[in-house]
Amino acid sequence: MTQRQPANRVMMMPRDTNPSGTIFGGVILSYLDQAGAEGAHRAGAQRVVTVAMKEVVFHEPVFVGDLVSFYAEVIRKGRTSITVKVGVEAARRWNRNEVAKVTEAEVVYVNVNPEGHAVPLASCLEGNMDGS
Repeated sequence: MTQRQPANRVMMMPRDTNPSGTIFGGVILSYLDQAGAEGAHRAGAQRVVTVAMKEVVFHEPVFVGDLVSFYAEVIRKGRTSITVKVGVEAARRWNRNEVAKVTEAEVVYVNVNPEGHAVPLASCLEGNMDGS
């Protein structure tokens, strides 16, 4: 059985906190977006831009010292777009064996050429980023 691998993993630091002392949601969203883009790249996209974050749910707070893992799974591919579900888990600082599902979201990316114009995903797989 293959063990799943995170798209990225980050230890949360004091600089990431909000006034309540937990990790600011915007910090989690930034890493979530990066993980989703990595998931899109693993699925064949070369250059993507974020167009939507759907169904973002914060289930539990994240704390300083938590080791946060971001898992990306492609759930839909269109002609130029790709939708990635990102699940976020925190291994708690006080007990790394205690892992909490803290956040999840669906992120939609569009595959673009160097000029920023949408191009079909298939052109990436063929190594052709100009859309032809």
